[in-house]
Amino acid sequence: MTQDDGGGGAIDTSKPHPARIYDYLLGGKDNYPLDREAGDALVAAAPEVLVSVRANRAFMERAVRFAVGSGVRQILDIGTGLPTAPNVHDVAREVASDVRVAYVDNDPIVKAHGDALLSRSGATSITLGDLRDPRAVLEHPGVRRVIDFDEPVVLLLVAVLHFVTESEEPERIVAELREALPVGSHLVLSHVTGDFADARKDVAAAVYNQATATMNLRSRAEVERFFGDFELVEPGLVQVPFWRPDAEPSARAKEIGFYGGVARKVS
Repeated sequence: MTQDDGGGGAIDTSKPHPARIYDYLLGGKDNYPLDREAGDALVAAAPEVLVSVRANRAFMERAVRFAVGSGVRQILDIGTGLPTAPNVHDVAREVASDVRVAYVDNDPIVKAHGDALLSRSGATSITLGDLRDPRAVLEHPGVRRVIDFDEPVVLLLVAVLHFVTESEEPERIVAELREALPVGSHLVLSHVTGDFADARKDVAAAVYNQATATMNLRSRAEVERFFGDFELVEPGLVQVPFWRPDAEPSARAKEIGFYGGVARKVS
């Protein structure tokens, strides 16, 4: 990836971090004991979480292939998390070799790992930035080097909005991001919900409340509002295993507490 020319940030290992918990749940090694303890507590509270995070990752891969297959050649991935093979650019370039990808995350550890592990091709960048300041993300030189906002963009908000509280105005944030995208762009979004695990959702959320970002579970109607006037492609907003699956979803698919969808800007 190209070097990012801005953004410092202290690495805080005194609390679990969502990106590192997620990495642990996916079987990664870029995490600390506190992250592993939080991950284990999460699984103990909600055993379906292991299936859920893997299903969410698979949804992202299918959605990226779909959007790139529709002709879009640039991707802005906000809240990318730690590098996990296959990465977004790997998936996208299986479909088209000329795809450009700008990664953004607010964790300095994610930034450091991205710089160290990912390709330094000029067609990719990694930037330290915060979803809660969408204008700064959109205007950051590290993003602008890779993304041309005069051409369609795939915006990935995968498993990140549930870390934005209502007081931080997530609908306003996403609306500002949608507004910056030209016609033909796609929004790929997934979000944790408590709709399918009511008895365990408060316990699971409490694990994240001890981390650097709290978990905010939202209903299907609340998640759907993030798409605004973008047009949802079939099958709409569904549990992630049911979004254009490559194979028949497993018997446990209905337990998975992630909604996912892809929408297109048509006007």
